[in-house]
Amino acid sequence: MSSLADITGIILSGGRNTRMGVNKAFLEIGSSRMMDQTLDIFRLLFSEILIVTNDPLSYLEFDDAAVVTDIYKGKGPLGGIYTGLFYAKNPLAFACPCDMPFLNRDFIAYMIRQTGKHDIVVPELSHGYQPLHAIYSRNCLPSIKRLLLMDKLKITGFYRDMRVLAIGEEQIRPFNPDGRLFSNLNTPEDVEKLAPGKI
Repeated sequence: MSSLADITGIILSGGRNTRMGVNKAFLEIGSSRMMDQTLDIFRLLFSEILIVTNDPLSYLEFDDAAVVTDIYKGKGPLGGIYTGLFYAKNPLAFACPCDMPFLNRDFIAYMIRQTGKHDIVVPELSHGYQPLHAIYSRNCLPSIKRLLLMDKLKITGFYRDMRVLAIGEEQIRPFNPDGRLFSNLNTPEDVEKLAPGKI
């Protein structure tokens, strides 16, 4: 089991936001911005926080997080995970995007407690893995790099090379009573659904 101190938190904030039209990290949901909500949780869990973005100047206000840019440009979330792991000072890192309004601190802590000797700890629902809410070991770097150089960008494409622990629905359910734990925001309509009284 890993202690909280030796885990890095990676916030992926490199998307183009084409469907949303604005930077999702700075969308106000309730009384605070998405990035602030994510950082509030990360600060309670991780000794190091990295923000992976291709717009670093927008994130200078977050002085307790290191801001890094993609090593391999234009490679989507897989490239962001690689960059975060590359710069992480800890052997393990939890990665998620900046637009998940229902992140659950207790569930992330539960995942951390399961790490053991695994290279990947990832939730698995009936329709598949949730690779953008997962813990990765720096041991994954060579396998991810190989995929990036081949331009094969499916996040789970390297899983078969690694020691994977899947967290099943039965284990997830206590932390996810309304089924929204892994939801993210892609469109203005998604945000509208989170209007006061709906969140």
